[in-house]
Amino acid sequence: MGLDIRWPIGIMFSLIGLLLIVTGAVDGPDPRSLNINIDIIWGVVLLVFGSGMLLGAFRGRGMHPED
Repeated sequence: MGLDIRWPIGIMFSLIGLLLIVTGAVDGPDPRSLNINIDIIWGVVLLVFGSGMLLGAFRGRGMHPED
């Protein structure tokens, strides 16, 4: 099995995180949410998670011997 599931998960979460960060930066904070920019906060959380998945996939490339 050549594909590690962490690659697509990491790419997906990283892209969604980047989109949320950009959306939060463009729109600004919502007055209904006590002026807290929730888009940027969750964008950073998703970007960190996605980066961790990509880092794990990158580091785990050579761990499995070929059958």
